[in-house]
Amino acid sequence: MDTLLDRFLRYVRIDTQADETSSTSPSTQKQLTLSRLLAEECRSLGLIDVTCDEFGIVMASVPCTGDPATPTIAYVAHVDTSPEYSSQNVNPIVHPNYQGEDLALPGDPSKVIRVAENPDLKRCVGDTVITSDGTTLLGADDKSGVAAIMTAAAELMRHGNQLKHGVVRLCFTCDEEIGRGTDKIDLAKLGALVGYTLDGAGRDEVDSETFSADGVKVTVKGINTHPSVGKGAMVNSIRILSNFLSRLPTARLSPETTDGREGFIHPYHVEGGVAEASARLILRDFETSNLTAQHELLESIAASLRAEYPRAEILVDVRPQYRNMREGLIKEPRAISKAVEAYRSLGREPKMTTIRGGTDGSLLTAKGLPTPNLSTGEHNPHSPLEWTSLEEMQAASEVLVQLAVEWGK
Repeated sequence: MDTLLDRFLRYVRIDTQADETSSTSPSTQKQLTLSRLLAEECRSLGLIDVTCDEFGIVMASVPCTGDPATPTIAYVAHVDTSPEYSSQNVNPIVHPNYQGEDLALPGDPSKVIRVAENPDLKRCVGDTVITSDGTTLLGADDKSGVAAIMTAAAELMRHGNQLKHGVVRLCFTCDEEIGRGTDKIDLAKLGALVGYTLDGAGRDEVDSETFSADGVKVTVKGINTHPSVGKGAMVNSIRILSNFLSRLPTARLSPETTDGREGFIHPYHVEGGVAEASARLILRDFETSNLTAQHELLESIAASLRAEYPRAEILVDVRPQYRNMREGLIKEPRAISKAVEAYRSLGREPKMTTIRGGTDGSLLTAKGLPTPNLSTGEHNPHSPLEWTSLEEMQAASEVLVQLAVEWGK
């Protein structure tokens, strides 16, 4: 029988990096490799109604073993990994019986996961800790969630009628990392009353709020000419874009200087040349109305640069990404209360938290499916210093089994 560790190591070795510059769905065909594998594994476990569509969305059902009137719930995770760091040829390193030391990653000696910078490691002494070799990200975001869900499904199937629960729907999505994870989900086909994303840090946490989020692309179009005759003719897009970025706040409204419920503006990708250059940014705040002020700040910087460089074209294109799930969860309070009951039934007191990011749950909640987020053992996502704990993933899987039972009561 596959163990949780077996599943996780198998999944992270599959390159599923998303591509935000792609217009296809999924954005990369390689995501389908894992989606199709998951569909086959669902069938092998005996799950029913297994589908994998052209968009890489996998759905499957653990059959009802209790009252047929029990509400259907859904467990959701995404197969894609971040475009911010390579996931090609991931070489996971298993550190059994971790003893609290710094973790030097063998593929790149300059990459060290230091306890001083990762205080959560102190809670994992004795655990099996898993990292990459330092040359790629690990992919625990969100393959820890995928592995936890598959393990919980296997456990529910193993118990059969011994555990009374309603239908549990599994749903695996693509392109969550680029904000498109729910674009192609048919909620009628999913057929759930509430959902739970497995896409969070640590253990025993229930995320009931996320940032509201917009994406922005700033494009500068200039005029290129040979630098030898550039006087009065050249309009250098690189210089203008650099000026734009230099005028963003740094002592506030930046990821480096904010925490808690504070929002930020984060430029994360720059490309181009003299004739045209662009930057991609993300805007985040727990209060959706505050995003408007961030839009206005960007537009004011652009306006000042248009006045300084009248021959340049400066465009600020804002695209909504997701919204704080708070308001949608109020409409179905059992989504949170049942999760709390599941933790407490296992003798664990959950921590009610906010998440400085977003999940598929943000978009699903906005679409009408209340979907809080549960912790799954993710640490340092989108980084070669990413790590997870097998015991934290196991704790997440146990909660999913108990959550199905709580909804079945």
